[in-house]
Amino acid sequence: MALALCFAAFLAAILLCLRQGLSIAWALGFGLVLFSLAGLRQGHGVKAIARMAWSTMPKTMIVLRILFLIGLLTGLWRSCGTISFFIYYGVRAITPQLFVLVAFLLAALLSYALGTSFGVASTAGVVLMALARSGGVDPAVAAGAVLSGVYFGDRGAPTSSCASLVAALTETELYGNVKRMFRTAALPCALCLAFYALLSLRHPITNADDALLAALAGQFDLSLWAVLPAALMLALPLARVPIRLAMVLSGACAFALTVLLQGGGVWDTLRVCALGYRPADALLAPVLSGGGLVSMLSSFVMLPLASLCTGVLEGIGALRGAQTAVRRLSARIGRLPAMILLSTLEAMTLCNQTVVIMMTGRLMTELYDEAGAAREELAMDVANSGVLISGLVPWCIACSVPLAMLGVGTEALPYAALLYLIPLCYLITKRRFFPAEEGKKNGLRF
Repeated sequence: MALALCFAAFLAAILLCLRQGLSIAWALGFGLVLFSLAGLRQGHGVKAIARMAWSTMPKTMIVLRILFLIGLLTGLWRSCGTISFFIYYGVRAITPQLFVLVAFLLAALLSYALGTSFGVASTAGVVLMALARSGGVDPAVAAGAVLSGVYFGDRGAPTSSCASLVAALTETELYGNVKRMFRTAALPCALCLAFYALLSLRHPITNADDALLAALAGQFDLSLWAVLPAALMLALPLARVPIRLAMVLSGACAFALTVLLQGGGVWDTLRVCALGYRPADALLAPVLSGGGLVSMLSSFVMLPLASLCTGVLEGIGALRGAQTAVRRLSARIGRLPAMILLSTLEAMTLCNQTVVIMMTGRLMTELYDEAGAAREELAMDVANSGVLISGLVPWCIACSVPLAMLGVGTEALPYAALLYLIPLCYLITKRRFFPAEEGKKNGLRF
């Protein structure tokens, strides 16, 4: 009964944070205190509870180091002209009959390079939405295409904190996961291309405001040098360079380009690393401002708190009932359908993608191990369910924040095709195209 009351109070705290516009971190901190008190009530000592909480932190630290580097990159890529390069030439490549399709492809390319959905939605997404509104394109259609694109990289880029978190929780190799994510996304992406090509024909752009493009060209040197940090970030992982080293090299290149190509001062560029980029041009400020370590503060707080909460919950046995229910459900409908339902419920109640990934991993790992399934299968099932489903729940942060950045409501979600096509196609094709027998030959089972 005490645990039930703690969970009820925790969920109430989440709802209060959502209602008041507060960070979910407050609810997580409140939950950590509640569940720790529940552990003390069970007879666990303070040191024992501390060990429980810390049990999941080593994996979390891996992701925190990635988040640190992502914060540096998101600021430096703004200041060195990399993001402006992609926006400028991507928008210039748009023809009236291909706007929606190019919006999806541009968002997908940038999200794969940066590994962040929010970062792309707040930059290229804002530009594309401005063009859509000025050109007579339905904002819901344009926003759906952008939302699909930003989650392409958020799910499967080697620079993505989500991909790193999945790899850390499942104890799998990041690059191997990324390759498998590409394989499982091939059919959904093909369907998305056809879908957005059709929508492009039905929603052509009629005119465009060139003022923003002129401002970009005036503010930055948009020569091919500006694309070098992104090229390094895309190429080095293919050469099996460790992801953190690739990010460091890309960041160093962006720092040098900011100083040598764009004329920024060394101290100003160091400030960009910490506090983000703020362009002087008022027209560019709403589009390019952001990034830096400060942009990662929420994640720096949320991820450890979620990890500590999960460790305490597992240590005091609060997850046993949920694990039993999931095991029974899995026996009836299968592991993947059970995970999809579990992820949906978690996204609707916990309202945070990071927490969904961590909680799903803790609840399902033992079940997969008991079934003799490889951890790579677990990683793919998490990546193809909870990571994307969180983006479809309107009150979940993974959905509400990008929609707010794009200036639309839930009417855009039906057009965010990739977010539901990947789970649906994977559910239908997993047994046929990723059979267990083939997995066994490679030491995998998916």
